[in-house]
Amino acid sequence: MVIKVFLASSSGSTAIKKKQQDVLGFLEALKVDYAPLDIACNEDNRMWMRENVPVEKKPTNGIPLPPQIFNEESYCGDYETFFDAKEDNAVYAFLGLPPPPGSKKAPVKQEEAQEEVEDDEAKGEDDQPVSEEEEELRQLEQEEEDE
Repeated sequence: MVIKVFLASSSGSTAIKKKQQDVLGFLEALKVDYAPLDIACNEDNRMWMRENVPVEKKPTNGIPLPPQIFNEESYCGDYETFFDAKEDNAVYAFLGLPPPPGSKKAPVKQEEAQEEVEDDEAKGEDDQPVSEEEEELRQLEQEEEDE
């Protein structure tokens, strides 16, 4: 499955450019396969995007602005819904993709127990709090050991 991101390469709006960059940068960071489809230089892309955004998702003027995101033919959403999914750590569900291995959420009780363990691990040998960088390094080392 390829994620299609409809964008405008020659948009005069800095807001649209920033939104497009945000979506593409995040997809690249997650290593999600995507195809950027330009609606500014390709009339077929523009017409396909406009025809396939659901009516209830179109703005009042009826013309959806980029970026618009699809999973093949299935509409995922626009920047605002993408941003909400990103904030909720639900980007894979938003895109209609299975989450990568090892990213499933643990049950609540297990999460609480894990938080207590992490809190204990977040202290150094002298019971002083560890910096965020040191904590991230520990987590990466732990993930490598688990693999």
